[in-house]
Amino acid sequence: MSTTTLQVPVDADIKSKATKAARDMGFSSLQETVRVFLSKLAHGRIRLSLDSVDVDEYVSPKALARYDKMVKDIESGKVKTTTAHSVNELMEQLNAGV
Repeated sequence: MSTTTLQVPVDADIKSKATKAARDMGFSSLQETVRVFLSKLAHGRIRLSLDSVDVDEYVSPKALARYDKMVKDIESGKVKTTTAHSVNELMEQLNAGV
């Protein structure tokens, strides 16, 4: 088998975190992890999904408009709000609506 070297510039912090993650997954090194990945990729035996972890931070324009309307209704007095100064007071207010 003939080998070659692949050089990929990577931010030092990313490399450090990836090395730790690779070791936590049981690989002996980051290089071993990359070799396994490339081998599976070359043989069509890998599926890759690039999902964002921060998906739940997205607010659709429709939801944003709805929330803006809710705030305006509260600020204008159209929607009545109350304040509880203790847990017991909050529970009384919540139970009063039952």
